[in-house]
Amino acid sequence: MPAYEVEHICDLTEDEQDKIAETITNIHSETFATPKLFVNVRFTNIAHHVTYVAGKRRRTNRIFAHVRHGPSRTQSDYDGVSEAILGVWNTIVGPSKVDAELRLIMYFGSIVAGTEVGFHLPAAGGDANWITENLHAFQTRATEGDDDFSDMLEELKARGLVRSN
Repeated sequence: MPAYEVEHICDLTEDEQDKIAETITNIHSETFATPKLFVNVRFTNIAHHVTYVAGKRRRTNRIFAHVRHGPSRTQSDYDGVSEAILGVWNTIVGPSKVDAELRLIMYFGSIVAGTEVGFHLPAAGGDANWITENLHAFQTRATEGDDDFSDMLEELKARGLVRSN
């Protein structure tokens, strides 16, 4: 559902990307009750892109997040997610790299509707009802051998979002 676009100018190893993506996924999922299967993260090296800040050429690391925004998601929620992501970035990328500072995290409440893996996206804050409404279809996909849905069902059970049968 959300799409986090990590634009970086510093070199990131595959392991660093894996750790950052996993952590962003966990932070978003735990804050907003979104199943991890529906959290998307993309990395783009923009070291050779021309960008400006304050009318001056700047090379910066930044994250743009496209999310479903609604009244159940507060400024405080987004601030907490930003602080957690910034902390993880600083731990994983750290001060040892040239141009490592993450200077911007920006949220766009731009996701109005859509489908992902065949399911219509719920409105922001409607994840719990959406999970209940689609649980049978998720179980069917898992039973048919879709490992993504098997993993998601285990996650939902572990988080107490669905009951074990």
